[in-house]
Amino acid sequence: MSEERSYQIILSPHISEKATIVADQNNQFIFKVATDATKPEIKKAVEMLFSVKVKSVQTTNVKGKQKKFGRTVGRRSSWKKAYVGLEAGHDIDFSGVE
Repeated sequence: MSEERSYQIILSPHISEKATIVADQNNQFIFKVATDATKPEIKKAVEMLFSVKVKSVQTTNVKGKQKKFGRTVGRRSSWKKAYVGLEAGHDIDFSGVE
């Protein structure tokens, strides 16, 4: 897998209160990924980009919410979320502080 495809698969980390709890308890990290990405592709991309060993990958499709904009009704885009479990001793630091 090329590095360019890795950047197309992993769109961004999903930072939330639940994501922080999951990271602390289960050594899992949550990423927003491309909707056409498969579990083996996600595993290879995370291992390549962050130099860690991935133990497991679970994915879920998040449906876009229906929202009202004045009188018109719109819909947010659907997206895919990946829960990536890491082997013991591996960690990803998103703070950017060395």
